[in-house]
Amino acid sequence: MTVKVRFAPSPTGRIHVGNIRAAIVNWVFARGQGGEFVLRIDDTDRERSTLDYEQGIETDLTWLGLTWDEKYNQSARFDLYHLAMERLRSQGRLYPCYETQDELDRRRKVQLSRGQPPIYDRTALKLTDEERQVLEAEGRKPHWRFRLDGKRVKWTDLVRGDCEVDTASMSDPVLIREDGAFLYTLPSVADDIDLGITHVIRGEDHVTNTGAQIEIFEALGGPVPVFAHFSLLVDADGGALSKRLGSLSIMDLRDRGMEPLTIACHIARLGTSDPLEAVADLQALGESFDFAKMGRNPARFDPADMARINAGVLHAMSYEQAKPRLEARGADLGEAFWLAIRANLSLFDDVKDWARIVAGPVTPVVADQAFLDAALALLPQTLDASSWSSWTNAVKDATGAKGRALFQPLRAALIGQDHGPEMGPMLVLIGRDRAGRRLSGHVA
Repeated sequence: MTVKVRFAPSPTGRIHVGNIRAAIVNWVFARGQGGEFVLRIDDTDRERSTLDYEQGIETDLTWLGLTWDEKYNQSARFDLYHLAMERLRSQGRLYPCYETQDELDRRRKVQLSRGQPPIYDRTALKLTDEERQVLEAEGRKPHWRFRLDGKRVKWTDLVRGDCEVDTASMSDPVLIREDGAFLYTLPSVADDIDLGITHVIRGEDHVTNTGAQIEIFEALGGPVPVFAHFSLLVDADGGALSKRLGSLSIMDLRDRGMEPLTIACHIARLGTSDPLEAVADLQALGESFDFAKMGRNPARFDPADMARINAGVLHAMSYEQAKPRLEARGADLGEAFWLAIRANLSLFDDVKDWARIVAGPVTPVVADQAFLDAALALLPQTLDASSWSSWTNAVKDATGAKGRALFQPLRAALIGQDHGPEMGPMLVLIGRDRAGRRLSGHVA
């Protein structure tokens, strides 16, 4: 069996860490299995869905490297959904209901007051044709419910193990609204059957819906896919992440300098036994992914973890990967420069600061000019990879300074900071003339 999964966003807003998790987990699982990834745009809500949001979703997925093998818009597939609707109606599994929302709410309150479960009592199934005609003559339009079998539906979940839902304890789900609009469930099941989706991978908030959906799969004569329900995200303190999702859109994270591989590594490994660390690429992430590593406890999303992974991604980035971006920022000082400074990057844009430190101007920090004058007198005329070591040894012998008292004044004068990359490569990059001016206390 070729694995085939789908990510099905609604184009009613930008995607964020909450819903991108479904995309990333589906993608890495499919790629790790040599399978296919389908992008299905759930745009049946014509009032809220926009082309701008759809294009934004595609932009975010492309930036993340989550390429898709097939793409579909639900708005172009209504013929399929009407066929599914008619099939269920012909089986007596889809039936019209005429209660208003107020009537349903009152009925639930009565059930609760009597200690009964607040589920739909199937009153509509008892209506005669004449009674339905009277209701329609009053101007009522029906919504349509799927008649559940009222049985125990079982499946083996890739994350949660053996699962069971008693559909007798559930209300028959509404599949079509009074205005004829399809709700999520029927189009989704019809699409999964038509597109040959083998695995439905989503958040655990959908677990209770799975029993009803399996019955719809069976009623439509389609194969039931394998299900995997991963835990939901919480913030670093264990609280609901939903309050912060507006500031955690993929667009926002990109604008803040997060690398696409950072987001993929972080999200794919949250709640698993794998370490939260950078990997070589998305393919490696897919090859290491395994649902057996996923826990059932809420997964904690901590921005500090993401920042640490981001630094790791940059520290492992090759010059060939970095070069186009260095050029775009006017900071391409060659491979030696990149290799010297990448271990000190938290965000890629930090390269601009290090390029300025190498090429100037830099204001040297001078605490003891006499010490720097003595060091300048010993600075080799030609600099190479071994110059820093030989030069500092000579300065130590001449001045008696050692340890921090030796290295810190030289670093502060040469790069204007008390921390940064290893000074051996930096001294060569700065060059003999510029280093000499800075040691003399001049801006250079």
